[in-house]
Parts: sequence; C-alpha cells; structure tokens
Amino acid sequence: MQPTLITISLLLCSNVFMTFAWYGHLKDLNSKPWIIAAFLSWGIALFEYLLQVPANRIGFTVMSVGQLKILQEVITLSVFVPFAFYYLKEPLKLDYLWAGLCMLGAVFFMFRSKLGA
Repeated sequence: MQPTLITISLLLCSNVFMTFAWYGHLKDLNSKPWIIAAFLSWGIALFEYLLQVPANRIGFTVMSVGQLKILQEVITLSVFVPFAFYYLKEPLKLDYLWAGLCMLGAVFFMFRSKLGA
C-alpha cells in the first residue's frame, strides 16, 4: 500500500479516537467530575497517539510537515461533523460546509506543487 494511503487510513482511525477523547465525555460523562473525564480521555488518547505517530512518520516520507498538518485538519473535520451530528445530536449547519470549503482551499495551497499548479 502507498505511504499516502497508509497515512490517511491511520489518521482517520486516530481521529475517531481523538474525537471521542476530546468530545465524547460531554455526552457520556457530563454528570461526573471533570477529573474522571480527563483520565478517561487520556486513556482514549493513548490509542489516538499509537496511530497518529506512525501515520505522521510514514506520511513524512512523502509529504512535508505542512501538508501532513493540513491533511490532519481535513480528516479531523470529516470525522468531527458526523460525530457531532450523529453522536452528540448537534444540528447540521451550513457553517460546516463553509469550513470544509476553506479547508479545501488550504489543501489546494499546501499540495499545489504536487498538483502541478
């Protein structure tokens, strides 16, 4: 498998853990003390890092750090929006679309040298 596909796959999985670590406690542990949520989130974040660190190391063989960061942010938004809508029952807003379009612009500028533009 290509390093780019491996990187994207690992970052997608990493972001699922990250999103639950950062926001899952808002639904499930809202009535518990914050310290419990913090320790549980740290435990979940361990799995995030076990995927994210190799993803960045593999990705760095074919991408710059800036490209990796923008890729990470796009994946974060693509994981977060369904999470917020389906899991947290947040309303789906056009603001997500506008944010996504801005991110696509960032992707274009970070990867335009590889696109030949």
